[in-house]
Amino acid sequence: MSSENCIDMKHYVLVHGACHGAWSWYKLKPLIESAGHKVTVLDLAASGINTKKIEDVDTFSAYTEPLLQLLATLPSNEKAVLVGHSLGGLNIALAMDKFPQKIAVGVFLTAFAPDTQHRPSYVLEQYNERTPSAEWLDTEFSPTGNKTLMFFGPKFLSNKLYQLSSVEDFELAKSLARPSSLFMEDLSKQKKFSKEGYGSVPRVFIVCSEDIGIPLNFQLWMVQNMGFNDVVEIKGADHMAMLCKPRELFDSLHQIATKYA
Repeated sequence: MSSENCIDMKHYVLVHGACHGAWSWYKLKPLIESAGHKVTVLDLAASGINTKKIEDVDTFSAYTEPLLQLLATLPSNEKAVLVGHSLGGLNIALAMDKFPQKIAVGVFLTAFAPDTQHRPSYVLEQYNERTPSAEWLDTEFSPTGNKTLMFFGPKFLSNKLYQLSSVEDFELAKSLARPSSLFMEDLSKQKKFSKEGYGSVPRVFIVCSEDIGIPLNFQLWMVQNMGFNDVVEIKGADHMAMLCKPRELFDSLHQIATKYA
């Protein structure tokens, strides 16, 4: 790589949360690109415009397949800045475990952050234990095959995830959200993420102070439970930091990438 520009250009891979899709990054992607970097936003299986149906996605690994395929095709000299939002934290952890050499840093944006001591489902189990069922408001759960489907209702989106985001972004979410799953049944059977894989990649957690979906105290518990190289806070951000605070999120990611990638 001869020119300086090539060396300075980072590749950001942005991974959405449950019931969401690549569309949720629409404000952040152009900010990163206008700074001269490469951005890949992808739809996980049965998300966004991915043609699969969630009923036909049997395992968490199959749900993560679009991300795993992308990393498998990265050139050997390229390392991604991997960003996972919400449930996407588990997708990037799986990717970090399988492709540690292809990831410069894993960024957990108010995301579920598994550890290497327990099964991958542990962090979700802890969350569920601390979240009374009434807190899920109008979210619909329905057992299907070997998993439980989950679909966020408008009240849950509005009160827990988008309470500080614009009414337009809330409307966008209502029209584009799709049923998803936490894949608890599958994740509870999977082996622990390894210290040599997932545990070997630098990890940064971005705390969102006004998140009600994954509350601050639970974010901080996850940070303590797994251990992170850095913790960055975006003040005044709800769960959807990429929509309500895109510029602040961009600045945070830029700092992280400058340090690690």
